Amino acid sequence: MHTADVVIIGGGIVGSSIAYHLVAAGCRNVLVLERETAQGKGSTGKSMGGVRAQFSTPVNIQMSLYSIPFYASFEERLGYPCDYRPQGYLFCATSDKHMAYLRANHEKQVALGLKEARLVTGDGIRTMFPQLRGNDIVGGSFCPTDGFVDPNSAMVGFMTWACDHGAMLWKHATVESIARIAGSDGGFEIRTARGAVSTPTVINCAGPWAAEIAAMVGIPLPVEPLRRMLVPSEPFDGFPHTAPMIVDMSNGFHFRPESRGFLLAWNDPEETAGYKTEFDPAFIEKILTRAAARVPVFENLPVNPKRAWAGLYEMTPDHHPILGESPDVPGFFFANGFSGHGVMHSPATGKILSDLILTGKTDLIDASLLNFSRFAENRMIHETAVL
Repeated sequence: MHTADVVIIGGGIVGSSIAYHLVAAGCRNVLVLERETAQGKGSTGKSMGGVRAQFSTPVNIQMSLYSIPFYASFEERLGYPCDYRPQGYLFCATSDKHMAYLRANHEKQVALGLKEARLVTGDGIRTMFPQLRGNDIVGGSFCPTDGFVDPNSAMVGFMTWACDHGAMLWKHATVESIARIAGSDGGFEIRTARGAVSTPTVINCAGPWAAEIAAMVGIPLPVEPLRRMLVPSEPFDGFPHTAPMIVDMSNGFHFRPESRGFLLAWNDPEETAGYKTEFDPAFIEKILTRAAARVPVFENLPVNPKRAWAGLYEMTPDHHPILGESPDVPGFFFANGFSGHGVMHSPATGKILSDLILTGKTDLIDASLLNFSRFAENRMIHETAVL
């Protein structure tokens, strides 16, 4: 039977970052189990790739303050590209209530050390982007270090570096069971489609399928899948390609430049939880209606429905991830429930999990805020800036 110091279940961007951080910290005998024939077939490859520090809770801001500089220096550190483009995020407020919310968030961001974010006026936004319908925009917030990365490139960079320095990746290795090994040291025996492995430490990085993995060791994990659909346009030059991610706070519609066109997103409030990975063609009309209402030139935006796609968010009840060791199953760690922020927070997650596993503590955040026990203890911290 194969043995490893740490087994990571799930080879997406979160599992890959944890593998990198563990190996970089000196833990070489790391095995990553990926059920597909290639990495990135789950949520990573379906992501919009946005990275931002403009959040409403301190812990999310802190995770971004590690992750975004990490992405900015990714190629220098790892020798692989992640295509970080600091084009910013621009939140457009259409009410005084939205503006008060952005102002309160901005104060928290600045207090935690985010120096680049700034509040902008309605006139400022109208001057920046005269193509927007701006008559109802009262102001907003902008951070130039926010932007986008290529999730697939980042995932491959993390994993390739880790494997070059001692980690192993088993593809086509669906986890079939996880059993406790009897005896003084305990540990786990994991049976996979590629054989068995024993380890003292397991990390659940199974994304939207995390609850199934947790159930194998008797843990009811409050993570459920929620479909998110994205619509890319064909090449279109009617709006500047230097634009940031622009967020319409009146309805949550947001878009960003992508290759020679634009990528459109909107969180449909009628969407229900479940493993729905098919794109619903009816979504095109819903999103284009909102797109044209905010960006009149998008009335002529060419879209090919065959290029649109759906992916899964992994939602927790408070839209924050579950990080750290299980209180009931020692040696079983969670890195789950990112609620749409897995790509942007994967560098911080890798650092936090690596710290907790190797030293029992981390300086990056107050890890107790995101532990599994918070649900039973009613300590949930709601993130309201979810896109």
